[in-house]
Amino acid sequence: MISIRHLRYFAALAQHRHFGRAADACAISQPALSLQIKDLEDLLDAPLVERDHRQIRLTSLGEAFASRAHDILRAVDELADLARASSQSLAGDLRIGMIPTVAPYLLPAVIRRLGELFPAVDLRPREAVTQKLIEDLTNGRLDVAIVALPVLEPVLQELPLFEEEFVLVRPSADRMKPPPCPDTLREMRLLLLEEGHCFRDQALAFCNMAPGAPKDLMEGSSLSTLVRMVGAGIGVTLIPEMAVAPETASVDVNAVRLALPRPSRTIGMVWRKTNPLAGRFAQIGEVVAQEHRNLLASRPSDL
Repeated sequence: MISIRHLRYFAALAQHRHFGRAADACAISQPALSLQIKDLEDLLDAPLVERDHRQIRLTSLGEAFASRAHDILRAVDELADLARASSQSLAGDLRIGMIPTVAPYLLPAVIRRLGELFPAVDLRPREAVTQKLIEDLTNGRLDVAIVALPVLEPVLQELPLFEEEFVLVRPSADRMKPPPCPDTLREMRLLLLEEGHCFRDQALAFCNMAPGAPKDLMEGSSLSTLVRMVGAGIGVTLIPEMAVAPETASVDVNAVRLALPRPSRTIGMVWRKTNPLAGRFAQIGEVVAQEHRNLLASRPSDL
């Protein structure tokens, strides 16, 4: 008989397309995973996987089976969530995702506060770009995610938490100059995050630049890298307000607000509309919003 365990192991293999990585994700050995997949194929009397030395591919049946397995596993997880929702307080695993331009600054404080408020919750944080978080949410691998809104996914509920301005970081030698307007900024050497980060697209939109490869643009993998590149005199960058204090404290740069109307983003929480725990997620959202307020209240006042 096909078991939930069979489905979870095969779903992991379908996600990772690699026996070793799938085994790690399931916290079992690779031979044990291979045996479970072989047992599943024997039960179905049909192959699900094409194997060679370098990679695996799903058969046509494997692709269809993976899709149905995801739906079944999500329904099973939501049954467990339904039981959790009936309790007086949150308990059990809570898989929460955050985008990289929020996680380094808010996630530690959020985890600490949620642990105080909900001691029976086992927090499972994950940092990833928006596209990956949305994919994991819709596939049932995450419960909630903190992202820039809107995401415009019909299966997801959105809850705005706070607005946040973008701040210009420039070489300290430019300290006495007025902040550039978008037209002027477009002519400067702009340092941005790599493609895939929503913050990159938001910064380009403010400068009225196409999302492709703008002229004289340089890229970095993190906000910390971008600020240090500015400190080295390579160019200027935009960062979210919550990142200003931690990222510029040890770098000789000047952080300055832009002229009105200033660029900003809306940070919010998203979750599947079918999740029975939806009624509890507003509490988590308030924790995130409060920790953001606490962070800004502790920032230097000279910005």
